[in-house]
Amino acid sequence: QVQLVESGGGLVQAGGSLRLSCEASGRTFRNYAMAWFRQAPGKEREFVASVSRSGGWWYYADSVKGRFTVSRDNAKNTVYLQMNSLRPEDTAVYYCAARLAPSESYYYTDSGGVHYWGKGTLVTVSS
Repeated sequence: QVQLVESGGGLVQAGGSLRLSCEASGRTFRNYAMAWFRQAPGKEREFVASVSRSGGWWYYADSVKGRFTVSRDNAKNTVYLQMNSLRPEDTAVYYCAARLAPSESYYYTDSGGVHYWGKGTLVTVSS
């Protein structure tokens, strides 16, 4: 069993930055590829970024490419999402997700097959 707890959300002005963290319980964190998804009010949950279990491979949604950076620290059981140049359309609840990784380079962009979800952290970007 893995529990995921997100933190770092809040209110920020457009153009600002936030860093989200997701801390995982358990000793098997490095077996999981991690991802961030988000859900804006009235919209479906969408993929944001994913990182492989080693941290050496990653993938981003086009909407955040060049502005967001995903990383992980396996020694701290934590995955991060650094968000820069935030826009009002980035306003959403951000969720951390874990999925068992069959290889070092594995990452994912779909929410199907996710083994564990966090409860989310709210990011609000004002214009």
